[in-house]
Amino acid sequence: MSFKKKAAVAAVLAAASLIASAQTVRIANQGDALSLDPHSLNESLQLSVDLNVYEGLTDRNKDLSLAPALATSWKQTAPDTWRFELRKGVTFHDGTPFTADDVIFSIARAGGDGSDVKAKVNDIQEVRKVNDHAVDIVTKGPFPILPDVLSDLAIMSKKWCEENKAEKPVDRRKGIENTASFKANGTGPFRVRERQPNVRTVFVRNMNYWGKIEGNAQEVIFTPIANPATRVAALVSGEVDVMEPVPVQDIARINASPSARVVVGPELRTIFLGMDQKRDELLYSNVKGKNPFKDKRVRQAFYQAIDINGIQKTVMRGASRPTALMVGPGINGWTEAQDKRLPYDAEAAKKLLADAGYPSGFEVTMNCPNDRYVNDAQVCQAVAANLARIGVKINLAAETKGTYFPKILRRDTSFYLLGWTPTTYDSHNALDALMRCPNDKDGSGQFNLGAYCNPKLDELIGQIKSETDKAKRQGLIEAAFKIHTDDIGHLPLHQQSLAWGVSKKVSLTQRADNFMPFKWISIK
Repeated sequence: MSFKKKAAVAAVLAAASLIASAQTVRIANQGDALSLDPHSLNESLQLSVDLNVYEGLTDRNKDLSLAPALATSWKQTAPDTWRFELRKGVTFHDGTPFTADDVIFSIARAGGDGSDVKAKVNDIQEVRKVNDHAVDIVTKGPFPILPDVLSDLAIMSKKWCEENKAEKPVDRRKGIENTASFKANGTGPFRVRERQPNVRTVFVRNMNYWGKIEGNAQEVIFTPIANPATRVAALVSGEVDVMEPVPVQDIARINASPSARVVVGPELRTIFLGMDQKRDELLYSNVKGKNPFKDKRVRQAFYQAIDINGIQKTVMRGASRPTALMVGPGINGWTEAQDKRLPYDAEAAKKLLADAGYPSGFEVTMNCPNDRYVNDAQVCQAVAANLARIGVKINLAAETKGTYFPKILRRDTSFYLLGWTPTTYDSHNALDALMRCPNDKDGSGQFNLGAYCNPKLDELIGQIKSETDKAKRQGLIEAAFKIHTDDIGHLPLHQQSLAWGVSKKVSLTQRADNFMPFKWISIK
């Protein structure tokens, strides 16, 4: 047999072996990705799901260090300019070649109307095409963390978006949908074969992927299962292979089962409460003619009325870390010295309310998701019970994230719960997105939904963005956090722990940002 014939036979056998070993992994989550449009909602579950299909210029390794993706290298050519060399030979799932035009289009799309990821590109002044496989990104000033910022900014096909009338992202605040909501065309390791919102989404391996796919998963079936007990039962019975989050009360049960285990680790996400501090009168309160949250004494009273250690013990069953900051360990800029909470003191809280003119408390609606964070509704119920002790009546409005996020993103709220993971793993991300005065034009403060605003803090955030000296930058970050803490701009609660239920047949990587790359999943 000739060498060519032997090679051909070997190729056929290899293909047959691949088909024979084709594996399906079934994943369940308490909620669904609300859209396949990666620019429509800056929420980690949606990004985690969509970024198996789409990719950024940069990516993250298993240890969250920065890695090349659609860009093979990058360097600063001037204090305000970064040159990105683009990967050659990459195609989108429909076969269209990936070029610099797609990068220029995607960054403009991410910063345009309807985008929920404007904050990722608000420091970009211009993107210039050097050639088909190189771009220069010019920022509004020195911006040393630009490659980190771009690690989860998905690059979309300019041609596909134009042909499918998806030039702009879906606006979750208005409920507008387009083709990119339910179809996808990325460059990533998996393609979308089937999409049934809130029922299931089926992904299949991209056989033309440019990079290495470490795992053996050929098909991934992602299913939302809202009920925690049903999710646990599905894992233990073998109906699903991976599920998250695991209710903290069920960790021991799953670990005792013969077929599954719980993978537990720290998460970078901080859970916090926000308050409308802009309107002269709250939308949802019995206080008329004024806004109690504009008074720092009221904000501090709420803070000191919350028994965060009690919530950690009874609601989170130890699977949380109380925090005084809007970022936690693992985020650049966090320091233990600053992470000191005000003491829980209901009597002091009552006095603060009385001094502010509310001796009998007041009534306000609190918005909360019931299927997004670990025990989110139970956390809100515990906060409501704590506040009742100081005379504050909370009307708790807990709902599925599908309706919750559009509502609060419209700032149609007086008091709300939110979680945030800085995707750059740097404090600037949280400061700029959560604590800066909102500016709808450039996306600054886009998730500062209560419109807390301090111009001195904004000035520091601008300096942090451009400072290249690490020691000076750290000092600026600490000064910024001190202003926010002293103002009691938000009410930080805790960093929750990750708990994934995993079949003993499955191996995967749990990243601290709670992203689940399918390319690292294998099943026996």
